[in-house]
Amino acid sequence: MPHWKLTLAYDGTPYNGWQVQPNLPTVQGTLAETIHRITGESVLPQGSGRTDAGVHALAQVATFTLNAPIPPANFHRALNRALPPSIRILSAEHAPETFHARHSALRKTYEYRIFPRVPYPATIPATIDRICSPMLAPWVWDCPFPLDFAILQNAADHIRGTHDFTSFAAVDPDLTTRNATATDLGAPRPDSRTWEQSASPNTRNATATDLGAPRPDSRTWEQSASPNTRTIFHSSWHRRDGLFIYRVTGSGFLHHMVRNLVGTFAEAATRRISADDIPRILAARDRTAAGPTAPARGLFLVEVEY
Repeated sequence: MPHWKLTLAYDGTPYNGWQVQPNLPTVQGTLAETIHRITGESVLPQGSGRTDAGVHALAQVATFTLNAPIPPANFHRALNRALPPSIRILSAEHAPETFHARHSALRKTYEYRIFPRVPYPATIPATIDRICSPMLAPWVWDCPFPLDFAILQNAADHIRGTHDFTSFAAVDPDLTTRNATATDLGAPRPDSRTWEQSASPNTRNATATDLGAPRPDSRTWEQSASPNTRTIFHSSWHRRDGLFIYRVTGSGFLHHMVRNLVGTFAEAATRRISADDIPRILAARDRTAAGPTAPARGLFLVEVEY
């Protein structure tokens, strides 16, 4: 029975996230239906991780097993012919039976893209806003607040290393189900506070101290620590084509973690909190200590390393 590894890219705009949900369009469900039409077999491809509604992927990885002995090149072509244009298969190949898209992953990289509508510092009278093209808007956060780029970078520096990221994790509504089965069945829920819902979030304070420096064997340390402990290897901002782009690589990410980090960095960059508050927010292990959730449409899964 051939075991398959697919690498795929998708525009998350028309989908309610990766995982199958009853009566809702999802990437996983669309891929499963397409495989069934081609092969007649019912499988549920397992992804390297869930992406929420509206989140995009440049290189998501999925694995599954089929009975049909289809040549990889033929399967690759057939999938792209049958899938909607919003999902493209970049590669289709056989993999060892022990390979699993999620469990075998060592690192993941995400990007978050912001269109800074208002230059920093804003002038008085108010600077005329830049216009975000409708050709770009579905893939960026069209941010209406002036963001200090240097503060964004300073805030991002604070999360490198091994930390408990409870303060940046949304409550995962289907964690019990996912731990009990191999299939993600639950529907994601948005955080209660988002940047789009709150134009003026209040400053929040956290107490206690940082968790300390990362340990050499980060995966062993993570397994013995809090279930929300992750190691961040790279965390930085750069400018490209008029956008502010956050790139982060980690051993794994919690529900809404990257979007909550970006929302908190944005609070610092608008001077609602200090960038130096980030270690205290981490140490608080309390979601209410961190900032609002950045919009989903600016987030991309860029790479999964095995």
